[in-house]
Amino acid sequence: MSAEKILQKRALHWRRTRRLTAVLIATWLLTTFIFIFFAREFSALTILGWPVSFYMAGQGLTVLYLLIIAVYMRRMGKIDRLLENEIDDAK
Repeated sequence: MSAEKILQKRALHWRRTRRLTAVLIATWLLTTFIFIFFAREFSALTILGWPVSFYMAGQGLTVLYLLIIAVYMRRMGKIDRLLENEIDDAK
């Protein structure tokens, strides 16, 4: 495989990586902003006797952040394996 094709494959890999990172950071930012900005409105709703805003601040957003990390790990593993397979297949 030529060096140019390898560079193209790596460029595609980084494009996928940046897109995934941008989507997950936007998800993190929007969910955090929404729950903080609308905390008073969410206070009217309750889960097990606690206001939703209290629950989301204490536990819900932490779980969401862990899910974002898990999605990132899983997708990046898939993207990395895809790059390795494409380079190995081309040799």
